[in-house]
Amino acid sequence: MEGGIHGGVDESAFRECFSLTWKNPYVLRLAFSAGIGGLLFGYDTGVISGALLYIKEDFKTVDRETWLQEMIVSMAVAGAIIGAAVGGWANDKFGRRSAILMADFLFLIGAIIMAVAPNPSLIVVGRVFVGLGVGMASMTAPLYISEASPAKIRGALVSTNGFLITGGQFLSYLINLAFTDVKGTWRWMLGIAGVPALLQFILMFTLPESPRWLYRKGREEEAKAIMRRIYSAEDVEQEIGALKDSVESEIFEEGSSEKINITKLCKTKTVRRGLIAGVGLQVFQQFVGINTVMYYSPTIFQLAGFASNRTAILLSLVTAGLNAFGSIISIYFIDRFGRKKLLIISLFGVIVSLGLLTGVFYEVTTHAPAVSSLETQRFNNVTCPDYSSSVQAQTWDCMTCLKASSPSCGFCSSPSGKEHPGACWVSNDSVKDLCHNENRLWYTRGCPSNFGWFALLGLGLYIIFFSPGMGTVPWIVNSEIYPLRFRGICGGIAATANWISNLIVAQSFLSLTEAIGTSWTFLMFGVISVIALLFVVVCVPETKGMPMEEIERMLEGRSLHFKFWKKRSQPDEKRNQSA
Repeated sequence: MEGGIHGGVDESAFRECFSLTWKNPYVLRLAFSAGIGGLLFGYDTGVISGALLYIKEDFKTVDRETWLQEMIVSMAVAGAIIGAAVGGWANDKFGRRSAILMADFLFLIGAIIMAVAPNPSLIVVGRVFVGLGVGMASMTAPLYISEASPAKIRGALVSTNGFLITGGQFLSYLINLAFTDVKGTWRWMLGIAGVPALLQFILMFTLPESPRWLYRKGREEEAKAIMRRIYSAEDVEQEIGALKDSVESEIFEEGSSEKINITKLCKTKTVRRGLIAGVGLQVFQQFVGINTVMYYSPTIFQLAGFASNRTAILLSLVTAGLNAFGSIISIYFIDRFGRKKLLIISLFGVIVSLGLLTGVFYEVTTHAPAVSSLETQRFNNVTCPDYSSSVQAQTWDCMTCLKASSPSCGFCSSPSGKEHPGACWVSNDSVKDLCHNENRLWYTRGCPSNFGWFALLGLGLYIIFFSPGMGTVPWIVNSEIYPLRFRGICGGIAATANWISNLIVAQSFLSLTEAIGTSWTFLMFGVISVIALLFVVVCVPETKGMPMEEIERMLEGRSLHFKFWKKRSQPDEKRNQSA
């Protein structure tokens, strides 16, 4: 079984991780260089939310067709599904470092294609290439960091990947905001994504392969040399011995270290139980709705009543900043509280936040300002045709106006105040300018509302609770829960499940808000969050501070540890008691 140092994990783990800055900067260099893959992941997730607003302005077909907007967003996710699946095989075949280099190359190609795309079709092609790179990086980066980390601070170091994901999202909103008034707005937003990919490609050339992968491939001396740079002098021989025992045990039990198939995975008890926990966490991470917030947060703020693109992006910067802050909290608490406790606290908060958002959007849709016939008919050539032909025009409000489709219509707020009755006019650029010239606000996505700031509060709470737990822990658990022999392929399966779930959510969110309303959509996410909470309590084991050999033994015996709030004995303590 693969081992690690058996010291207990306590509140000193974060301080020890921080002390690596001067004690062993080599370990931090490995972690942060690989973690740039997380930065790519985060940047791609966040940048499209702002870029989409301006792509719609340049390409009217995108503005008219909701499915095309969802296509531009979700094709990166579709690419990531393939990238994660191929990444699992590439990790085991060519190594963790080589997989990261492949991911960087694909991401760079995709960024260039998007930056020069003359039509929506090529934007979609570029998004697929970016997705392939993100998918490979998303499962490889935490795996590389985990295999090059001492057990005591493994959680904190892998959490740096989560921090860089959220940091990438925050950076993307800063870039979005910086380029709102620059010619070629969205091209700059999407093209700059190639810079961190190029940076990581250069850095990874100067770093070694994962020592555990090298050892398993028979390159023992290379592996030992790297491990001597990672571990302290008193710990390194114990780590090398445990790794040697792990590989020899696998070869003895399986007869070969290369034959891996789905049947083998399902028949191996520890792998099967690990996959249930790991894949389940990745699926629920997406189905509680996080990427509706990250992909569509400016759109959500417009649905809540903020008309301006710039304002919507600026408010999205707040949620992205909270997301980055939450990942810092995770780095501090992951090796103190443990994985399971953080997940449960996180999901409780997510459920409450989604309940608040459900209420906010219910109020927004049921208290929309009315349509004034006097205001609407001031200019005969701009009046919404559906309004003019309606026999119940006196009952129209802003929401009714925005649902008109032949042609689409927009709502121009009242000069007396946005909550007063306004005008329902045809939606085009000249009418939009007409509304703005009268110092009024123009709405095409959501309606004026006094409840909009509560949407910011709800999204902020959602992010603060999601980020430290459900945001980072699924990736950490999947980087440490599988036996060495199956780690690449199982990590690929879990990452693929994550991206498939991501695709379903990204491709359906706008359609759901149109079909059942924003309020019911968030309520649906809330119900799924309750199911996710029950899943975590029943199916997810605690792996805090456990060497990987102990995690495997625990899964073999299936110790669920329902009383997650009580401190569990460390492996050494148990052995001493039984000695």
